[in-house]
Amino acid sequence: MKDIFIVEDDALIAMLLEDMLADLGYRVCASAPDLERALATARDTEFDAAILDVSLAGQSSLPVAKLLDERGKPYIYATGYGTAPDGSSPSTLPVLQKPFQLSELEQAMKRLTEA
Repeated sequence: MKDIFIVEDDALIAMLLEDMLADLGYRVCASAPDLERALATARDTEFDAAILDVSLAGQSSLPVAKLLDERGKPYIYATGYGTAPDGSSPSTLPVLQKPFQLSELEQAMKRLTEA
């Protein structure tokens, strides 16, 4: 599992996340800053796993998560809100609390690959 799709509406956080993932040996193969592009990318792009911001400019990323569930693609939520959005499945997904450290991202990615 090396190719990661990032869904993040804050460009600085997306760049930081990309750098952190590279430090851990992952490659960001796609990213999307809004719900519309995230849905299109999630549907049409090949990747191994995704990291989803819970809120994309006020819109929930839950539709992206549902699409990833349908495709059998694992993902992590990254959020400053504390929890995954209501309706998320499965409830045991790693949730990365913003702001996070490299070690926390590494642990979340390990949990993701073990799931």
